[in-house]
Amino acid sequence: MTTFDDREKAFENKFAHDQDMAFRVTARRNRLVGQWAAQLMGLTPAETDAYAKAVVQADFEEAGDEDVIRKLLGDITSAGVEVDDAKIRAALDAKMIEARRQLMEGK
Repeated sequence: MTTFDDREKAFENKFAHDQDMAFRVTARRNRLVGQWAAQLMGLTPAETDAYAKAVVQADFEEAGDEDVIRKLLGDITSAGVEVDDAKIRAALDAKMIEARRQLMEGK
């Protein structure tokens, strides 16, 4: 192998690792924000676990965060809790930081 082949392989590996990490951080963030929303709605621990998984699944509907925001806004509002788009976006931002920290710490 030449040096260029080695560099190309290293860049490919880094790209794959970065994409995998981004996916894992987003999935963890969605689980954490699902737990946050479940707490707002007063769900039981078993319901909280199921709801957090449903929020993670909701993110696969379309690219970006809008599908998750729609689900959270609809579910929380249906539960009779007053929440707005800005509060959900703030929670997503906070949980993204927490998710990244947890994964970096190996939790």
